Amino acid sequence: MSGAAFVKQGIVVGVSGGVDSSVAALLLRDAGFDVTGVFMQNWTDDGSGDCRAEDDRRDAVAVCGRLGLPIRFRDFSSEYWDGVFRHFLSEYAAGRTPNPDVLCNREIKFKHFLDAARALGAEAIATGHYARVDRVDGRYRLLRAKDRGKDQSYFLHQLGQAQLAATRFPLGELHKDEVRRIAAEHGLATAEKKDSTGICFIGERDFREFLARYLPAKTGEIRTPDGERIGEHPGVFYFTLGQREGLNIGGVRGRPQAPWFVVGKDIERNVLYVDQGHDSPWLQSTRLRSEPAHWIAGQPPSARFECTAQTRYRQPDEACEVEVLDDGSLQVAFARPQRAVTPGQSLVLYDGDVCLGGAIILSTDAPAAGQANPRNNAA
Repeated sequence: MSGAAFVKQGIVVGVSGGVDSSVAALLLRDAGFDVTGVFMQNWTDDGSGDCRAEDDRRDAVAVCGRLGLPIRFRDFSSEYWDGVFRHFLSEYAAGRTPNPDVLCNREIKFKHFLDAARALGAEAIATGHYARVDRVDGRYRLLRAKDRGKDQSYFLHQLGQAQLAATRFPLGELHKDEVRRIAAEHGLATAEKKDSTGICFIGERDFREFLARYLPAKTGEIRTPDGERIGEHPGVFYFTLGQREGLNIGGVRGRPQAPWFVVGKDIERNVLYVDQGHDSPWLQSTRLRSEPAHWIAGQPPSARFECTAQTRYRQPDEACEVEVLDDGSLQVAFARPQRAVTPGQSLVLYDGDVCLGGAIILSTDAPAAGQANPRNNAA
């Protein structure tokens, strides 16, 4: 079990109705802690009928009943709307691609949930995230999970010292197959439950249909980087860099029969730019600029340093050099070209297994689609 040295204390576990949080609660109970489960409702059904919160709630109740744990319920849907969803919509409206899971962890699970746990008299919270925490020289560190394929430190990089001091990640040393085995051995209803995927409030429904409820569709032109019109799109908001699906581009005269990928968006002119080839030069960049960064230790390692980075979840580590600018933003140079680095997504920095922190990507030196010279853009 990962984290700082445990003492006998009250711990509130966020039980989501999934197998991971179920086993986290089980492990803490068996370790002798005074455990209470809390089910968080973060989204109010918008009338589409696709919300699975009630199913998850029933599973959370069943698990706590099986484990003999009390369960409480907290509605954070208003806080989620204001702290996460409004930002999600504004980013898409600006043509960027946000990552709501990162913001949800910072604003809901490790802020409002932590406050609710303390109101219940608990000294710590726990979740089913795959990550680890340790303490070195008086500072808490966020570490990758033992199961690198399930590691979720990428989504937790906005946490700080106070949050890590009060958080336990019981699954940090386990692999996913071990977690399912433990759940099955203890007869938990979630043992074989499918993992949730995608953005939590969208679920299994069509992303474009969901977003159209909040950002009205506006058709526009699909063009190649050199300006040739080859199709029409339903709205640039619905697409992200590197995307292949949903373009509906048929055969184009004079072009090979090869897949098309999104390589640029002009929000003001409502133009979507596409090119052929997964590794199109229009998707390649070696430098990026970020918003002011968050550092888990409270400060960066130095004003300029080398480390590895991920610009998307489950991406292999990429070597880079980081320069911290006067306003706290970052200028990052990669050792090799990166594909489809996307404004609005998170840049997360690592020193081995230690997550240093991260920032929102603002721009890159990838070629700006629609320009005559594909290499005259700069981060």
